[in-house]
Amino acid sequence: MKNIEFEKPSYTEWQDAAIKALKGKPFESLLTKTSEGITLEPLYTQESLVAKLGEDLEKQVATIRSLQNTSVFSVAQQVYAGSSEAFFAQLDDSLVRGNEVVTIDSRVNFAWTEEIIAKLAPYLSEYSFKITVENANDPLLAVFDKIEVSKRDSVKGYIVSQEPVVLADFSNVRTNGADTIVYHNQGANAVQELAYALAIAAKYAEETENFEAFAHKFYVSFAVDTQFFTEVAKLRAFKVLWKAFSSAYGVTGNVKVPTLAETSLRGFSKLDVYVNLLRAGNEALSGLIGGADVFTVHPHDALTKPTEQSVRIARNVSLVLREETNVLKTTDPAGGSYFVESLTADFVKEAWALFLEIEAAGGIDAYSASGKLAEELEASYQARVKAVQTRKQSLIGTNIYANPADVLENTTNPLFADIKRIAIPFEQLRAEMTAADVKTGILTLGSLKRSKPRADFVSGFLNTVGLVPEKSGQISTAEEAVAWLNATEAKYVVIAANDDNTKELLPAILAGKPEGVIVDVAGKFKDEEEAWLANGLNGFIFAGQNIIEKLNSVSASMKEVQR
Repeated sequence: MKNIEFEKPSYTEWQDAAIKALKGKPFESLLTKTSEGITLEPLYTQESLVAKLGEDLEKQVATIRSLQNTSVFSVAQQVYAGSSEAFFAQLDDSLVRGNEVVTIDSRVNFAWTEEIIAKLAPYLSEYSFKITVENANDPLLAVFDKIEVSKRDSVKGYIVSQEPVVLADFSNVRTNGADTIVYHNQGANAVQELAYALAIAAKYAEETENFEAFAHKFYVSFAVDTQFFTEVAKLRAFKVLWKAFSSAYGVTGNVKVPTLAETSLRGFSKLDVYVNLLRAGNEALSGLIGGADVFTVHPHDALTKPTEQSVRIARNVSLVLREETNVLKTTDPAGGSYFVESLTADFVKEAWALFLEIEAAGGIDAYSASGKLAEELEASYQARVKAVQTRKQSLIGTNIYANPADVLENTTNPLFADIKRIAIPFEQLRAEMTAADVKTGILTLGSLKRSKPRADFVSGFLNTVGLVPEKSGQISTAEEAVAWLNATEAKYVVIAANDDNTKELLPAILAGKPEGVIVDVAGKFKDEEEAWLANGLNGFIFAGQNIIEKLNSVSASMKEVQR
């Protein structure tokens, strides 16, 4: 066997084999369009990548590796506490159990008194930190006045603010950040986040006396979403973009900029919250592989009220990934992957083009004032919402495999109340349906074996908003169906059957159904649609339909019937 050599197939041969396996479907059906407008191929080869990038491939890999700060993935566990006593207790516990970066959002439930600030100051002298403040006048910033002058040069950390914060004597505290998380939480895609980061960098660079002074105070901050390879490529692409950006200012060497990152909350849900833990683990791994320097994992119940247990689990996600995956033993572990390198290059190209467009418009502030930025974010958000509501994108436990018995938590953590989460429409409609005590049913025609696929689909469809339909069991005739409709408490019923049974029995069922019961049919019946709707059918339920729009329509119809 050592002497056997296998012939290496070409891309064309792979394509021919795929077309044969598709049995009539076009090869283009294997192409996938991302939310950034980039087309993903079904296969990436060395030849295709070299043809696409040429010498730029080696430059891209070399740039990313040369700008990697360290092989360290620092754990930045955010402190959540309702009182100052609990705050310091949680902070101390986290530092003992693996936290490395003191991570604080100034918006807490207690006042930043002089006493509390004085108690916090020694932590910032001893540990690196990431502090989020509302503006340059935030009361938490007074903590820096409490740090001894002799120690200030050794203090290291980051201040996250939507406007630059000036700190005298703290040469190693980075205060000029391109915080793209605010855009991410409003719906931005990877290309937009990268372009906005460069535009913010350009703004700060122009306001600083020289590029070196600017770069010494600069960092970039990203939220990492569940699209695993997209996020790996996004973090890698920034390094390539940063190299091009700094070159434009005449910098020939490698000026390294720290990458702060955290798990995204726009995909978190209050439904089936433990799935958020799985999302966070996936996001943290892509952050680790992508080259984030400082990483924060939000607890799975961060949207409501984190507990000591959930905070510890979140911290341990980072620790397990860092210590047990061995990813940090490799510099740029995604480097050389045909798919990731291609996606990285696509992001670099598209983000740079958008960045130049923003600069041509007068910079990030002018671009924002024009309304163009908000328009882009809204379009991106709506596309993401539509993908979830039509199940083109899965949100486990929310739009698919939902648990109707799940109790929806009504409280909201004010830190994350403004995030445009894609699960919110499902949560809102579930709350409405639960409050109204909506009764629903599934009427199965013919043998259960043949009606089960559509009945299961309908049940899952209704479960997404907390509805548990009553099931009729096997029904063979229109008379039995009408009798069941008269006996059930359900005011909204979906008929689930195969095409033949539906076409045969539905006209008689519509003729005899109770007036107060709304009836839908599972499936698409284009030829019969007009006649059935004219004879009392409410509508249809089918795959690819917008769940929220459909069930909102059903809710409105039920309210109309009850009047």
